[in-house]
Parts: sequence; C-alpha cells; structure tokens
Amino acid sequence: MWTRYLTAALLLLGLSGPAAAQSNALPPMPAPTAMQIFRSVQRQVLTYPHFTVFDSINASVKDSVVTLTGKVTMGFKRKDLEERVSSIKGIKGVNNQIEVLPASQSDEGLRNGIANAIYGNSAFANYANQVNPPIHIVVERGRVVLEGVVANNVDRALAYTIASSFQAFSVKNALRTEEEVKKELAGLGR
Repeated sequence: MWTRYLTAALLLLGLSGPAAAQSNALPPMPAPTAMQIFRSVQRQVLTYPHFTVFDSINASVKDSVVTLTGKVTMGFKRKDLEERVSSIKGIKGVNNQIEVLPASQSDEGLRNGIANAIYGNSAFANYANQVNPPIHIVVERGRVVLEGVVANNVDRALAYTIASSFQAFSVKNALRTEEEVKKELAGLGR
C-alpha cells in the first residue's frame, strides 16, 4: 500500500517539477556580439598548442559565422583549428579557408633563420619572451610575409630590415602597430 502512495507522490513530483522549473527559469541569454565571438576565436587560436610563429590565422565574424583565413605549416592544424572554433557557443558555423603551406626544406631554412634573427635581436627580447610571440614569419616558395603586431613603426621597420637580409625572393611587411589594431577593434565594437 505504501508503495502505491510513494509511486503516486513521485509521479506528482515528477510531473510538477518541469512546470515549476519553467516558471523560475532564467530568460534566454542574448546572442554573443561579433566582438565576443572574435575574442573567443582569438583565445581558441592562441591557446592551440601547435600554433607557432610560422602560422598565421585571421578571423572575421558576420551573422555569427566565423571565417578563418591564413596559412599553417601542417595539414592537421587546419582541421584542429576549425574544430576548436566550432566549439564556441553562439556561432552558426565556420567557413574554413585556411591554407596549408607546402613542405620545403629551403622555406623551413628561411623560417628558422629569420625567426632566430628577429627574436635573437635584443630589440625584440620583450617579444621573444611572450607565450605567443607576436611576429609571425610566413614563408611560401621563398616568399616571406611578416604578420602580426608590434609596438610601433620602429619595431616594424627593424623586423623588415632583418628579414630582408636573407636570401628570399621577396619580403612583404604586413606587420601592424598596436595603435592600428586598437583602431580596427574599436570599429568592430560598433
């Protein structure tokens, strides 16, 4: 007899639980802003353990869809980064346009030589000591592109001068200053 009452009481509690929970439920969270999504993407890329100064990733956010562009040295990084970004709450999808750089001993030599010269220079000691050094050296078929963020125009010019001293087909300086990046980010926040 007690079993029937206990079962009935549990059934009543079970039926009333969701209704009570719904009445006390918090309103749904607002959708994240493009800036919040961008910051989450940035965090996912920078904390990826295989992201190096020889990789360069850019992201844009439109209508909660993240587009990833850039270049990586290994194919698995492309897939891993897409998976990491896909895990971000509030995004509708990831458009992965990351390219994989071709394997080349001469490109690898250029990458290492330029990275050692830049980060070994005393003017860049503060950059070299960072967890994610901000100057990225992307080398593809003997062509060098410097990407990332530096404190000022002097650092940008010095990095370019160092990279230009190597036997590359071309060196492009796409480094931006912290001030330029702040202005870009301020434009995203609007």
